[in-house]
This record gives sequence, C-alpha cells and structure tokens, in this order.
Amino acid sequence: MPFQKYEPYEVDVPIHDTSRTRHGVHVFTGKATSADEALTRAHQVYDASAAARQAGRELPGPQDDGWGARGVRDGWELDWAAAVAGPWSNPNNWTRKTTYEL
Repeated sequence: MPFQKYEPYEVDVPIHDTSRTRHGVHVFTGKATSADEALTRAHQVYDASAAARQAGRELPGPQDDGWGARGVRDGWELDWAAAVAGPWSNPNNWTRKTTYEL
C-alpha cells in the first residue's frame, strides 16, 4: 500500500441565517489526502457537532486529524453544495506575498 501523505486543508462553506439577512463563510481546517477527503471530513464533523447540539450534549472537540466543528450555532444553515476545499494557506506565514500601502 502506498504511503498516504496528509496535508493541511481548508473547507470554506457559505452560510446564512434562517432569515437570510446575514451571510458569511464557515471555515473548517484539518488534515486530508485530497480536497474530496477534506470536504467529506468537514461535513462529518459538522454533522456530529450538529447532532450533539440537538441532543443537548457538549460539542466534540477536534479529532486526531485536526477536524472539528466547535462553532455550530442554531439559526444558521450551511450551503454544502457551494463548499470549496483546497490546500490550507496559513495567513500568518511569513512567505505569503503581502502588499503595503504607503
């Protein structure tokens, strides 16, 4: 069996409140071998957190692969059909290109 390399991934899922007046993006991060796997893991941890919240239990923390969904809130809907997954880009990485206005 070939070695599976796990890389950090990000899944951005558009969200809106149930009145559709507020919009945003819920960001999930964790380790995966592909964008498809990242999307699957993000959806799995969201479903587990939503089920725990509905049952009145504490939300599960991050899993061993880093995926978790602690920010689950009532009154918000995620648009999984519009979710985008890709390699995670650390916003604090010193090698990221930045521009400065003088």
